[in-house]
Amino acid sequence: MTTTFAAGALGTTPDTDGAYEPGICNIGPMEIARRRMVGHVGLAATLAVLGTLMVIDAPPLSRLAAAVPAMISASGYLQARLRFCAGYGQRGLFNFGASDDVEAVADEAARAADRRKARQISLWSLGIGLVVGAAGVLLPL
Repeated sequence: MTTTFAAGALGTTPDTDGAYEPGICNIGPMEIARRRMVGHVGLAATLAVLGTLMVIDAPPLSRLAAAVPAMISASGYLQARLRFCAGYGQRGLFNFGASDDVEAVADEAARAADRRKARQISLWSLGIGLVVGAAGVLLPL
């Protein structure tokens, strides 16, 4: 396994064979691709929001609005990279097949590990979104 963030802040990138691992990996290739697409769309939306607000000469503070799509983008990219769906983790689910192949996690300790990982992803996404929003506010006109 390889560390994906400084000091292993979010843990490691799973080196799995497509199997569920509590708090490590709860989605397979199809779900990973979906989250990567969310990251791409969120990034495009972030750039569109910032660009539009700058072109129309909106007040700098309004550029903080870019934090929302940036948070969505960060969440998508983090989930794809970590092979872990925060939503599934919060609800005690995993999926390594088609979108309708969702299964429940039976073990309570495994569900607790999944909830911890889901909270970490959510907090990192929020932080990244706020940093992007703040950077947007600080951009010169």
